[in-house]
Amino acid sequence: MAYVHGRNFIHRDLKSDNLLISADKSIKIADFGVARIEVKTEGMTPETGTYRWMAPEMIQHRAYNQKVDVYSFGIVLWELITGLLPFQNMTAVQAAFAVVNRGVRPTVPSDCLPVLSDIMTRCWDANPEVRPCFVEVVSLLEAAEIEIMTTARKARFRCCMTQPMTID
Repeated sequence: MAYVHGRNFIHRDLKSDNLLISADKSIKIADFGVARIEVKTEGMTPETGTYRWMAPEMIQHRAYNQKVDVYSFGIVLWELITGLLPFQNMTAVQAAFAVVNRGVRPTVPSDCLPVLSDIMTRCWDANPEVRPCFVEVVSLLEAAEIEIMTTARKARFRCCMTQPMTID
C-alpha cells in the first residue's frame, strides 16, 4: 500500500477479501475497481467500499484522502490477529452507524502484542490526521518484526504441544 499511495492512488476498498497470498507468500492487493487517483482540488465519490472496513469520513460523505486505506488496514490487521469478521455481531449498516456515531472499533484481544495493538489503534483513529501514513506503518511493522515472529513461533509451539499425539 505504501507503493500504491506513493503513486497517488487510493484503493478505497482495502479488506481481507482483496488481499491475495502468492506462492512465495507475498501479499498481492486485488480489486482496484473503485481505486482513484487522489484529487485534492475536488470531491471524490463518497461511500465507496465495504462498510465493515470503511473509514468514518467516507461513511459520512466527508472529504477524504489516502488515510481511508490506512483505517481499513487497521481493521484488516485486527482480522489477521483474531481470525474474525469485524463487527460480526452487527449488520454492515449497524457497524457503519456504530463506527461513526459511537466511535466503536473492534475489541483488541487481551493477548495481542502491545506493538500490534498500538499500530491497529493508530490506524483506525477517528481523526485521519492522527493515522500514520503507510510508509510509517511499514517502518513500525519492520521495527517490530523480531518480536512478532518470536511470539508467532512460541504460539505455534504451544499449539503443537497441546495437541494429542497419535501413534499408528
